[in-house]
Amino acid sequence: MIEQHKHCPMCGTPIPLNEKFCSPKCEETARLNQQKVQKTRKMLYILFAVFLLVWLFFMVKDKIGL
Repeated sequence: MIEQHKHCPMCGTPIPLNEKFCSPKCEETARLNQQKVQKTRKMLYILFAVFLLVWLFFMVKDKIGL
């Protein structure tokens, strides 16, 4: 019978249930990927905010006489 285990989220290697990653290398790769995702998400929020401000400016500029 196979011992209970789970798989490393980065490489798929079987690991014990109490571990999150199979090696420090996989842990570092996961951390770097998470940082990239956070940076991309932040940039999208900023881009959306700029788009919204530009849209509001063009909607209001005729009403205030610019």
